[in-house]
Amino acid sequence: MIDTRLFKDDPEKLKNTCRLKRVNIDIDRAVELDGQRRELIVELENLQAERNRVSKEIGTRKAAGEDASAEMEAMKEVGAKVKELDARRIELEEEVNAIALAIPNHPAADVPEGDGENENVEIATWGEKPKFDFAPKAHWELCEALDIIDFQRGVKLSGSGFILYKGLGARLERALYNFFLDLHTTEHGYTEWFPPVLVNRASMIGTGQLPKMEEDMYCTDKGDDLFLIPTAEVPITNIHRDEILNESDLPLYYTAYSPCFRREAGAAGKDTRGLLRVHEFNKVEMVKFCAPETSYDELEKLRANVAKVFETLGLHYRILKLCTGDISFAAAKCYDFECWAPGVEKFLECSSCSNFEDFQARRAKIRYKSADKKTNFVHTLNASGVALPRTMVALLETYQQADGSILIPEVIRPYMGGLEKIEKK
Repeated sequence: MIDTRLFKDDPEKLKNTCRLKRVNIDIDRAVELDGQRRELIVELENLQAERNRVSKEIGTRKAAGEDASAEMEAMKEVGAKVKELDARRIELEEEVNAIALAIPNHPAADVPEGDGENENVEIATWGEKPKFDFAPKAHWELCEALDIIDFQRGVKLSGSGFILYKGLGARLERALYNFFLDLHTTEHGYTEWFPPVLVNRASMIGTGQLPKMEEDMYCTDKGDDLFLIPTAEVPITNIHRDEILNESDLPLYYTAYSPCFRREAGAAGKDTRGLLRVHEFNKVEMVKFCAPETSYDELEKLRANVAKVFETLGLHYRILKLCTGDISFAAAKCYDFECWAPGVEKFLECSSCSNFEDFQARRAKIRYKSADKKTNFVHTLNASGVALPRTMVALLETYQQADGSILIPEVIRPYMGGLEKIEKK
């Protein structure tokens, strides 16, 4: 959430933020409402001061045996006025906060300006595109031939965009996210959590999914207002909602596996075959809490943690620095990792790595106390570490063999009971 003091102190910055993030929000209206709210607060404070002064005078008169009925009658009118103005103040605060919650995070200074994904900037690559002496197949052909994913029955069970893994396909999926967790906990120093997949509205607001993206979320309809998580970022970041941490405990590194659920209401018709765009998928998430002065160093470390996953798996990838028009609502800076999938002949986004600065911390009220006893907002960061199933797509298509079998990367074989390849029975 933006600092609402900016409505008074620097509304032009907020207008520029909206311009850079390509959103249309009436900042002038927010400034007007915020000004009215401030005026009401001053008026309320004056009335309350007057009420306190007269109340003392009433007490003095009564103690002296004097008549204080006129003052008491006047105070009834003041009390009614205070009640009326306070109700209006609450209305104005709700309107101002509603606008504030819709304003995106300001992009960092080195984020390139642009309208969309075509203006993202490639900043690094690793490895090379695999070469084959046969025509590589798309993953859905491989999976159906090897009987490791049942796409048709997945649709029968839940509808399009839901996947039914089978046999060695299910085992490979489990092997991959267990490998991700082990790598981040044993080598990268993250603490593992296993969060609930249903969270309340406050949690979704805290990380910035609501109110902007509510149409993309799955929500219960029994009056409890719970949401299926779109990412473990939501419950893990909200672990410290409404808390004050100690600076000596920072940075905190957390990781978690979870299934993730997204309607993707605005993405109908895009990349719908196989595993390219689904409504439920597995992902390992990494979340950091740190002091503001270290957050961009922590972002680069986070980026290195993600890179280690793909490099260990031997997957060719590129890193994009997202432009202002493509970066997420809550992020100040974001890197996307895209892995090459030779069967579909395209790069697929498999991880996003973001610094939110204090944007989420303001929404979730996550603060820390420094050595000088001052209380400040932490900076939060997160990355997919990493997301399935697109990583699965890249792996299956990269490691396919001429006979239709799939070699299993060496690092995954211990999780597969030593199995070296998946082949037709």
